Amino acid sequence: MKKYFVLFCCLFTIAFSSCRKVVTAPFDASIQAETDDKAIQDYFLLNGITGVKKDASGLYYNIEAPGTGAHPTLTSSITVAYTQYLLDGTLADSATSYYFSPLSSLIQGWRIGLPMIGTGGKITLYIPSGLAYGIAGSGPVPSNSVLIFHITLQGFAN
Repeated sequence: MKKYFVLFCCLFTIAFSSCRKVVTAPFDASIQAETDDKAIQDYFLLNGITGVKKDASGLYYNIEAPGTGAHPTLTSSITVAYTQYLLDGTLADSATSYYFSPLSSLIQGWRIGLPMIGTGGKITLYIPSGLAYGIAGSGPVPSNSVLIFHITLQGFAN
């Protein structure tokens, strides 16, 4: 009888051990923002990048050419050439002439950065994950990825 009781206890433990609920810590956006900011600053230091400005949102940017004329707004349709990298240098996406409409439909980092330049302008955006694809990621972009975009604004219409 004792042998059957031990066997029953072992089978019961095995059967129900997979039913345990795994408790994970809730996602904390402020901790992720701090992590991203440190990673971006380390990237600048490692690569000798200087002269980059930081927006109040946490977006880092460098305007290489301001462009001419008016600047796009969130309701503008834009045409751009861009290259997107992960912080480790992995090429994630690129296009030589891509049309988006409206600017407000894009990631927050673009919505903040693109209105800083006019037609023909060139800007590099260093976008923390919270202003990009966040915990969801997107295609080749893993969750919580800092992104680097080199963008040329080819044109826009309001």
